[in-house]
Amino acid sequence: MGKCLATWIGTRKGLDNAVCQATKAGRVGNVTKLEPLRFNPGGTVGRPGVTAADLAALAPRLDEIRAEMLGTDLQLFAGNGTIPPEKQPLDAGFLELPERMLDPYLTTRKESELFRILRTAQELQAKVDRLVVLGIGGSYMGARAIIECCCDPFVNELPAGERGGRPKVYFAGYNVDNDSTRGLLHLLRATNRPNDPHSRWGMIVISKSGGTLETAAALRQFINAWIETYGREQLGEFLIPITGTSGKLASLADAIGCPVRFPVPEGVGGRFSVLSAVGLLPAAAMGVDVVKLLEGAAAMNDHFRLASPGENTVLDYVAVNHLAERNLGCQTRVLSAWSNALESAGLWYDQLLAESLGKKELGALPLTVVNTRDLHSRAQQHQEGRRDKLVNNLIVDHYRHDPLPVGRTGWNQDGLDDLAQRTLPELMAAAIRGTNDAYREAGRPTTDLHLPAADEASLGQLFQMLMLTTVVEGRLLGINPYGQPGVEAYKLHMNRYLRQGL
Repeated sequence: MGKCLATWIGTRKGLDNAVCQATKAGRVGNVTKLEPLRFNPGGTVGRPGVTAADLAALAPRLDEIRAEMLGTDLQLFAGNGTIPPEKQPLDAGFLELPERMLDPYLTTRKESELFRILRTAQELQAKVDRLVVLGIGGSYMGARAIIECCCDPFVNELPAGERGGRPKVYFAGYNVDNDSTRGLLHLLRATNRPNDPHSRWGMIVISKSGGTLETAAALRQFINAWIETYGREQLGEFLIPITGTSGKLASLADAIGCPVRFPVPEGVGGRFSVLSAVGLLPAAAMGVDVVKLLEGAAAMNDHFRLASPGENTVLDYVAVNHLAERNLGCQTRVLSAWSNALESAGLWYDQLLAESLGKKELGALPLTVVNTRDLHSRAQQHQEGRRDKLVNNLIVDHYRHDPLPVGRTGWNQDGLDDLAQRTLPELMAAAIRGTNDAYREAGRPTTDLHLPAADEASLGQLFQMLMLTTVVEGRLLGINPYGQPGVEAYKLHMNRYLRQGL
């Protein structure tokens, strides 16, 4: 990984002792070998401020941060010592979450949480035709990103047989929009078949506390709709909460009598929870291979622990983005996704970066675009607007389906007969190269992050990489990347207006 950066750092013989100790305690070498992500910052490295010397000078500090994360932070998180005020909250549980989910499944199997998730997913497939996932922010964005990346883009439109018996999936509870909520409720009622028990719909509701107003209000509405359609008796069988061990949603689940529920892990913030039941259960219900997703994330952890700066995708991505912001003024960080399947992954990352680093009047502004679509709406600004942007291209190297040619129709008014044998992947590749050329000619910095494919193993790597880069960069900026105190202000004011009268 990152071989182009190795030229300015060189090969290093070892890691910091703290990193080595953390590695020995991990599962290095026990993960299936996967084709890795590749990071190429060639469109940025070499500019004044992001030179080989600048990157080399930053490498020791990045090594220190990695050692701190894998040593001090994990020790404190495990209860070995007092967490200092500047590290509170310390939601470092995400770091070893892939291994904590995988290892019991690979050993005790039926006693593991992952086995329970997979079994529950199969049960949902057998008894519901439509699945509503209720949540907001990190409680739903990760699940949506997984499903949109790994499932057929039009899965909801396919007949049940073409879906492999898997349900249609809908997301709600992430807004208080009247018409979209009414529209979904109408759809669920209109597509119900009273004499077919297999046409029922079910719900997964995700909220650690149950106190987030948007999701709590939606849950009431969808519970009432379910009872109106099917009665109260079996509601608990079709409502699966993913929540904390206590709180409003946990109490509601007790009152309703929900026999199956899953935890939001302690010490894992909402935006870092995608590789827990929060993201895995909805994805598994849609047929996603969540084991491969976790294997990809665990492989990225191994890579982060072992690889030196210059060959470490996590540390190299942080170095280039940080220096571009600090020295080139690139305060807007554009994630340019070159696949429709990755749009929701980009929006998940927008939230991750904004809530983690948008503190103390610091933090880059994240912006997701999808190309070539958004070349027709934003490229003008990115190429000739203010020089405050770094474009990180997110590129899929291999497609799931056979390449689709432009083809012939018998007419050539569009002048495309000479491109008839060209395929859509070839058009995409030309667009990527052409756009990078245009940005380079205009002096606009870019990087390329290559995913082997839009599949579970690649997405697992991407999720874990971006969570790690966010924490590393937070430490580099002197910001606690955990917690989101600013988000609480709107909630307090919103509740005050509602309870006092608008």
